[in-house]
Amino acid sequence: MALVPTTETDSAAVFTEVNMGSPDSGSTVRATVVQAATIFYDTPATLDKAERLLAEAASYGSQLVVFPEAFIGGYPRGSSFGVTIGNRTLKGKEDFRKYHAAAINVPGITMQIFPEVDRLAAMAGKYKVTLVMGVIERDGYTLYCSVLFFDNQGCYLGKHRKLMPTALERIIWGFGDGSNIPVFDTPVGKVGAAICWENKMPLLRTAMYAKGIEIYCAPTADSREVWQASMTHIALEGGCFVLSANQFCRRKDYPPPPEYDFITGTDELTPESVVCDGGSVIISPSGAVLAGPNYDGEALITADLDLGEIARAKFDFDVVGHYARPEVLSLIVRDDPATPVSFTSEGSHK
Repeated sequence: MALVPTTETDSAAVFTEVNMGSPDSGSTVRATVVQAATIFYDTPATLDKAERLLAEAASYGSQLVVFPEAFIGGYPRGSSFGVTIGNRTLKGKEDFRKYHAAAINVPGITMQIFPEVDRLAAMAGKYKVTLVMGVIERDGYTLYCSVLFFDNQGCYLGKHRKLMPTALERIIWGFGDGSNIPVFDTPVGKVGAAICWENKMPLLRTAMYAKGIEIYCAPTADSREVWQASMTHIALEGGCFVLSANQFCRRKDYPPPPEYDFITGTDELTPESVVCDGGSVIISPSGAVLAGPNYDGEALITADLDLGEIARAKFDFDVVGHYARPEVLSLIVRDDPATPVSFTSEGSHK
């Protein structure tokens, strides 16, 4: 591996780890996971930052770029939104209003426009990369933690909504359903995503394996060392590449108090305190770590993926193929949209 210094981005040095082998370009994909912080409550500035990072990755020949969970819209680390059992504070409600304003509309919502999605699509087309982007999606007044997919021609492919938000996330994010667990056939391979702790859901993983996933993206907010064990297990279990992207952020990357309060450790935090130290990583189907984990700062973590590794791994273990026992164990996925209200005539809800 070579460590290549890049230009400075938002006053933070960014480094790229590049596999310096000479692979057959026909069976190899250069992939990058972005480890960087949202500009909180400022979605236009975050989109600008995303484009700078995407351009940087493309300059190293990356064909696939994966951003962290909630990069657009922000991961509200340390916030309680004023919630205690039986009560919600006025400040917490105002915090949610601002967070809702920073979220983005995504295609699939009736009578909406999608300027942020259009811009992301244009970025993917401009830099000729397959783009996987973590966003906070706004659907009316409900928010979802989602991942958007774009091909290298600048086409929006679709989205995955986090199926199960974790712990206090459930007070601010809705739940995905079986209609948005996609695996897309792209020029770089079959790509899908699961977000943070839903990666621990074995039935969800099995559904993705059944769809033939080859490049398994795992945007996350978990920087603990134990996360690496989960990523390695998924690579081995699924016989797929695993690309996990997390933010690296300091207290100063969030608004200062009292506008934004960290509930845990508030008295001990300084503007330079690290509140999420990354750990972004790329792992092969054999369980080998190809790049990362990086805990040092904002980074572009890059490796060359030899797609032939997938077949070699599946020869050992194919969880939904020759290693399956459907007459004993099987899975049914309900993949129809779960909508609370249905109308019998088109346009009656407009």
